Amino acid sequence: MTFTKTTEQDSNYNHLEKMSVKELLDNINTEDKSVPLAVEKALPQIEILTENIVRKLKNGGRLFYIGAGTSGRLGILDASECPPTFGVPHELVLGLIAGGDIAIRKAVENAEDSKTQGWLDLQDHKISEKDVVVGIAASGTTPYVIAALEKCNENNIITGCITCNKNSPLSEVSKFPIEVIVGPEFVTGSSRMKAGTAQKLVLNMLSTATMIQLGKVKGNKMVDMQLSNNKLVERGEKMLVKELNIDQDTAASLLKTFGNVRNAIKNYKK
Repeated sequence: MTFTKTTEQDSNYNHLEKMSVKELLDNINTEDKSVPLAVEKALPQIEILTENIVRKLKNGGRLFYIGAGTSGRLGILDASECPPTFGVPHELVLGLIAGGDIAIRKAVENAEDSKTQGWLDLQDHKISEKDVVVGIAASGTTPYVIAALEKCNENNIITGCITCNKNSPLSEVSKFPIEVIVGPEFVTGSSRMKAGTAQKLVLNMLSTATMIQLGKVKGNKMVDMQLSNNKLVERGEKMLVKELNIDQDTAASLLKTFGNVRNAIKNYKK
């Protein structure tokens, strides 16, 4: 199969510097509207990977995201939201980025070109065949990610990927690839834009659907969320008021006693 980097093709727009602010925003918005439709086309791929993630996590495995640059940061963002949102351990969903934690804020030169560091980073977390590793790379050509997935395959570890180019080297090494083809970026090659948005949407789907399947949501509420600030405590109280048909003070007392919404519901006695 031929491989073309649509993420690197020329923008459909030219002379951006001559556009007014309104024209720039209108045109960026027009491009952004195409992203959910591109994600929709990839839903069958997303479903297959999600089902495999759920199966592994139900059997004691973990989910790893691994990427470089924007892709790596998006993986870390999604992983870091799982504990406060769903009350799971920080070790259940982990995001790794080429160059290490310093690369979250500042680009680390040549980090994404290493063909050995990705696997070493995974080994630091005692990766095993119980786990799932999802490589994230808009281009589908990042050596750090591809080489890590190759080593995972050699060690019987399930691999998936999120990329925005068709038939990329990353897709070829992934057992369960997700390809969201968003086309050229508004600013040529700036894959933090449509490609980044597409990756974020897919990550939302993977983690949210997985956590729901793991029983971390009741009805449509985040009953296992960590009550780490006043806003979340207030949200928890409102959940209890509605679920148990009680007043605010009783809800506050229950939440304080039992620590989270699920436990409060479980232990409530009329």
